[in-house]
Amino acid sequence: MRILVTGAAGLIGSELCARLAGAGHAVTALVHRRHDLIDNQGRPVPSRAAGADPAPGEVVTRSGDVRLAGLGLAQVPAIDLLIHSAAVTAFDATDAVYRTVNIDGTRHAIAVARASGAGLLHVSTAYVCGTSDGAIAPGFIGAMFTNGYEASKAAGEALVRASGLAFAIARPSVVVGDWASGQIARFENIYMIFKLIAEGRIRTLPAAAGATLDLVPIDHVITGLLLMTAHFADLAGQTLHLTASTPTPIPAIGTAMARAGLGTPEWVAPAQFDPAQLPAGERRWHAAAAALYTAYLLRDPRFIAASQLLPPCPPTDAGWMDRLIAHAVAAGFVRVKAAA
Repeated sequence: MRILVTGAAGLIGSELCARLAGAGHAVTALVHRRHDLIDNQGRPVPSRAAGADPAPGEVVTRSGDVRLAGLGLAQVPAIDLLIHSAAVTAFDATDAVYRTVNIDGTRHAIAVARASGAGLLHVSTAYVCGTSDGAIAPGFIGAMFTNGYEASKAAGEALVRASGLAFAIARPSVVVGDWASGQIARFENIYMIFKLIAEGRIRTLPAAAGATLDLVPIDHVITGLLLMTAHFADLAGQTLHLTASTPTPIPAIGTAMARAGLGTPEWVAPAQFDPAQLPAGERRWHAAAAALYTAYLLRDPRFIAASQLLPPCPPTDAGWMDRLIAHAVAAGFVRVKAAA
């Protein structure tokens, strides 16, 4: 299959391009600021940046910009499928950035797919459920969101559903390290709050009783996207959750850090948490970083991921958490620091 991947230099995009080419697909990788494709093991993905369109089993990078019509490409290659993975995933971007990248970028991807006669596999997020708790069916979209990222991804999904294209939507949850090794190519987003906790910079956090965080190994997400690609013709407008079989209870995160000899937080009821009462240093860290993520410590969405197409996610248990933390320490992302 001839496939165009947006966001190809991203955490998911790079590994996906490598695996798609390994499966024999001809992959055009749309890159923007970062031009090098690095797989999840930290290895460069074999590719070229010039010449003809890709042959089967080959990756060719093309500079572009999802904010622009035609994805900013001088010429769109012949494609059968467009996998739209490009997005701003930070929780503190401006509304204008979310609009131009996550919403307008999706609109431009739809237009390219339509002009090419291609299908569209749209990579969204399971957290378009917003503040909803309990069982979350594939396709459900919440009424209230905790940040502009969630809202913009929900808006992007609405555009895809209204497009009239052959489409499928993939909804990964919080993508973290490989199940077997804990390895991840880049420490992004939710890893920052883990770092602040582990290094003792954040010691008190609000957490609702029974709250969970749906952490999913990156290899399970990539496997899901590969299967959705291979069986795209059978998906016909479906939405699939690429999520854990069982979400991680919030206290289990601190317990895992304690096993590794790292800092552990005191979890307090949200009604009892007052950032103004934190020590000055911790208060600064909370305002600068931790506050972006605390909404994810207050809810318990249970994503329904059962599918005849997808294998179950491997167990996201204590052993896996230990591997995630061990890799973060070994890579130097988490530096052990005694509490002051």
